[in-house]
Amino acid sequence: VQLQASGGGLVQAGGSLKLSCAASGRRFSRSAMGWFRQTPGKEREFVAAISWSSARTYYVDSVKGRFTISRDNAQNTVHLQMNSLKPEDTAVYYCAASSIVGIATPLANQYQYDYWGQGTQVTVSS
Repeated sequence: VQLQASGGGLVQAGGSLKLSCAASGRRFSRSAMGWFRQTPGKEREFVAAISWSSARTYYVDSVKGRFTISRDNAQNTVHLQMNSLKPEDTAVYYCAASSIVGIATPLANQYQYDYWGQGTQVTVSS
């Protein structure tokens, strides 16, 4: 199983980026997926999560109203649209997928995820 994250880069404050994560080797159409981020010396932080049906999403307070998580089960992908980016959003962003099938709620705890992408760097300049 592989999760391949892409879309990171360097952007000015106020700009936008869209991260994508493509899964292969297993279908995640009935599993929760999410995005986390990490900066050097800090714990991995939850950013956003989405239920398998896309009916429910959940965000950390600091990104509410600016980031949008979405998924395409037919393509086995999850995306994170990031608008109005701030320097404090600078981090390596990781996508994640749960192995548990059929949970209707998004998962915000990193220990609830079993599969992780390799990370993509997002740098927001001031």
